[in-house]
Amino acid sequence: MTDVLTQPVILGRIVGLFGVRGWLKVYSYTEPREAVLEYKDWLLGRDGDWQRIALAEGKRHGKAVIARLEGIADRDAAAELLGSDIAVDRDALPDPGEGRYYWADLEGLAVVHKDGTELGKVAYLMATGANDVLVVDGPAERLIPFVPGTVILGVDIAAGVIQVDWEWD
Repeated sequence: MTDVLTQPVILGRIVGLFGVRGWLKVYSYTEPREAVLEYKDWLLGRDGDWQRIALAEGKRHGKAVIARLEGIADRDAAAELLGSDIAVDRDALPDPGEGRYYWADLEGLAVVHKDGTELGKVAYLMATGANDVLVVDGPAERLIPFVPGTVILGVDIAAGVIQVDWEWD
C-alpha cells in the first residue's frame, strides 16, 4: 500500500478564468470553501504529475473562490492551468484530531467485516445529508455509512484497514 502520508492531498481544482490579469476560478473541496487559500504552497497537477507553485493572493467571490498564483500574470498563462488539480503536501494539513479523518487518508484502505470477510477497498467517499458514505470497490460495489461506533468499528490507517459491522446481503 502506498503511504498516504507522503501523497499530495487534493483540495480543489482550477475550473475557470477570472479577468485578464491571471486570476483563476477555483472549485474548492474544503469546508469552508475559502480554506483552500490558507495554504500558500500549492501543487498543481494532472494525472499525478505535480508542479509546485506559490499562491500570491485569493479571496471568496460570491459562491466561488478566486486566486492569483506567483508568476501567472495574464489570462493566457492562466488558461494553461485550467483543469489542474490543486493539492498540498499531506504534512501541511493540521492533525484532524482523535477519531476524525481526512477522506484522502481513508481512500485505498481495505474494508473488512467484523467476521473477517474483506469487502474491498475504499474507492472514494461522498457526503450525504446524514453522514459520509464509503464507496467500496470489491466483488460488488458497496455503499457503507461512515458512522463510528455502530457501523465503523475501527480505523487503522497504519495497517490500512477499516473494520465494519455492515450486512451486505
